[in-house]
Amino acid sequence: MSVAFTKEDSAETAAETQLPDRPISVHPNLVTAAGMKALAQQLDQARQAYEAASLVEDVNERRRQAAGPLRDLRYLTERLRTAQLVPAPTGDTVAFGAEVTFTRDGGRRQTYRIVGEDEADPAAGSISYVSPIARALAGKAVGDSVTLGEQDLEIVDISQ
Repeated sequence: MSVAFTKEDSAETAAETQLPDRPISVHPNLVTAAGMKALAQQLDQARQAYEAASLVEDVNERRRQAAGPLRDLRYLTERLRTAQLVPAPTGDTVAFGAEVTFTRDGGRRQTYRIVGEDEADPAAGSISYVSPIARALAGKAVGDSVTLGEQDLEIVDISQ
C-alpha cells in the first residue's frame, strides 16, 4: 500500500515497526512447573507493555513502542498454548527437571538443572533438555561417565 494513504512518515517508518516473529523451536515445548509460571508472567508483562504503548498519542511512536511487546505476545501465547508440563522427576537417573552435578576432565565441577528451552539460563544453572550436555547425561546415574566432544563427564550427584 502506498504511504500516501497512511499516517506513516515513510515506507521505512512503517517497515521498522514490524518486527519478525521470534523463532519457535521444532522440539516439544516441555516445561517445569516453574517454567510454566515464568511463561505466564512474561506474557502478562508483554500485555502490560503493549497496553502502555497503545496509550502513546503519536501513531509512529506508538507503533515503534508496541512492536516488541506485540511480537512477544505472539511468541509467548504460542509457547503457553503448546507447553507440556512435565511432572517433577522421580528415580535416580538424569531426567527432565533433575539437577545433575558432574565433573569434567581436570576436576572442574558443574551443576545444572535440566529444563525447557524457554527457561534455560546456563549462567543461572539451568540448561535446555535439548542441549548437548543434557542429551548426553539423560538416563544416566551417579557414577556413570559420558564423553562429550573431547571431554569426559562423570556424574557425581542427581537431585530431584
